[in-house]
Amino acid sequence: MRIAMIGQKGIPTSFGGIERNVEVLSTRLGRLGYEVIVYTRAWYAAPNARFSPGVRTVATPTIHTKHLDAITHTLTSTFHAIFSGVDVIHYHGVGPTLLSFIPRLLAPRTKVITTFHCIDRFHGKWGWFARLMLWLGEWACCRFPHETIVTSKTLAKYCREKFGRETNIVYYGIEAPETEQGDEVIRRFGLKRDGYVAMVSRLVRHKGAHYLIAAYQELKKRGLTNGKKLALVGDSAFTDEYVASLKRLADGDPDIVFTGYLKGKALAQMFAGAYCLAHPSESEGMPIAVLEAMGYGKCVVASDIPENMEAITENGLPFGDRNVADLARALEQALANPDLVREKGAAARAYILARHGSDLMAKEVSRIYKRVAIGRPVKRASEAKR
Repeated sequence: MRIAMIGQKGIPTSFGGIERNVEVLSTRLGRLGYEVIVYTRAWYAAPNARFSPGVRTVATPTIHTKHLDAITHTLTSTFHAIFSGVDVIHYHGVGPTLLSFIPRLLAPRTKVITTFHCIDRFHGKWGWFARLMLWLGEWACCRFPHETIVTSKTLAKYCREKFGRETNIVYYGIEAPETEQGDEVIRRFGLKRDGYVAMVSRLVRHKGAHYLIAAYQELKKRGLTNGKKLALVGDSAFTDEYVASLKRLADGDPDIVFTGYLKGKALAQMFAGAYCLAHPSESEGMPIAVLEAMGYGKCVVASDIPENMEAITENGLPFGDRNVADLARALEQALANPDLVREKGAAARAYILARHGSDLMAKEVSRIYKRVAIGRPVKRASEAKR
């Protein structure tokens, strides 16, 4: 069966939760015998006819601006996929799914699947028109595809209540990472193992880095950081003004480190070397950075939005969303209790590898593809016992 993945910026992953999900899913599907085309944007990653067994990446044109990049790349990739004669087009994200009506009209034998990753219109970087288009994308996710996949129970409930759509819950797949990754990258940024709190994210307002910096500064003022630094791993996503405001907020503090985007071994070292992870986001789908940190055995200090709580369950330390004082309290608790942090981190790793294994994700998606391909209804993961 030939599958086209559309909506991601590309693989291999430089940044982005959707991209990490698509990379893991595609490579696992390739091992299961599928032929997978992953569409990439030339500015993000080069095409590769032999990315991995069964997987190739194809670059199609795009207009690389904040508002046109995703939709123009989706358009060109959709037509390329149609003329390539794929069996399934799998869209990722609500914005790209706006165009999923095209294969339904022009290639009726092609099956259309979408993954609703996140309620993107809640993200602070978008204006009113973009938010309207993203709401239409949510509607499209629940109307045009043959089947809709969601990444959390929270999103399944949202689709059911807002659009009357029953969906398939497929949790993000996480590789079992090696917890020993070396420290040459860490040392390059003036950090040491277990000597910093990490935040791994695009630096966009709804991810809440400004709350984290303010909370860390409050603890430092009170002498409660226990010598731990703060490392912000990520950079702008058409949000240069916001990133500049974060650096002004940090005010040159040598204990607040901006690493920029990291990938591969460098990113693995940052995860593995962290004392704990902080994730103060206001809006999520299923936070893949949190899942990855848990895979490394890290305790996560996370805002108490439903999506974060579904991820960490009892294995992390929650705080009130957008509440700097409560974030400072949770960070203080983590920094003052290394035994608690280690205990929660070990439990988090065991939990995440049992529930979010990459092979489990690929098998769930493969089941959906096969049932849709033969025209039989898919038994919802939300209805099935797990």
